[in-house]
Amino acid sequence: MSRVQVPAYQRIKAHVLAHIHSGHWKEGDLIPGEEALAREFGVSRMTVNRAIRELSDEQTVERIQGSGTYVAQQKYQSTLVAIRNIADEMAARGHVHRSDLQRLERVKAPEALARRFRMPSGHPLFHSIVVHLENEKPIQVEDRYVNPKVAPDYMQQDFSCLTPNAYLMRVAPLQGVEFAIEARLPPADVRDMLHMPDGEPCLVLHRQTQSQGQVAAVATMWHPASRYQFTGSF
Repeated sequence: MSRVQVPAYQRIKAHVLAHIHSGHWKEGDLIPGEEALAREFGVSRMTVNRAIRELSDEQTVERIQGSGTYVAQQKYQSTLVAIRNIADEMAARGHVHRSDLQRLERVKAPEALARRFRMPSGHPLFHSIVVHLENEKPIQVEDRYVNPKVAPDYMQQDFSCLTPNAYLMRVAPLQGVEFAIEARLPPADVRDMLHMPDGEPCLVLHRQTQSQGQVAAVATMWHPASRYQFTGSF
């Protein structure tokens, strides 16, 4: 059986990606120039140019005229069409997820939040704040309120090894979702948890989910705009 020959430009792309994903080339590092790569692979500079151009279009590298090509700051992605466990999204990228539980408590719903849950003011809710890290870089602060009627054991979960989303999808199957996205400057505590500089905005996802004929959870998720993006298709 004949072996399919991988085009040279794809081999160059795979070479660059392997060095980036392994951490050998980090964000902001200058990668070898087109002439050097052409010599290494024994191909024309035009072939190398195609590989680098595609990596640039994919926002994996950044080409700066007169300076060279650098590893771009990665923007981690999240889909808006299907609600997925953030840990699964990271695993699909070949990355490692870790979470830091900042808060897990019982609270009484203030009036505005009680209206969203369609319950009386002061009704008990579960509240969690979790920082999600991708390859040890914080990319999301998840601030979530949960209806105890649909997830009565929420407070007993170990959210250092299980995400709130994974638990809720198991015990409270999704019936509906409402969401909105905005760009906002984060409050100081969120900025500190995400290791963000002053003045950098966040992409903020507000999401309300329904299960068992009632509102199951209301969550606000903060993401550094410089290293995160939402994607979707219909």
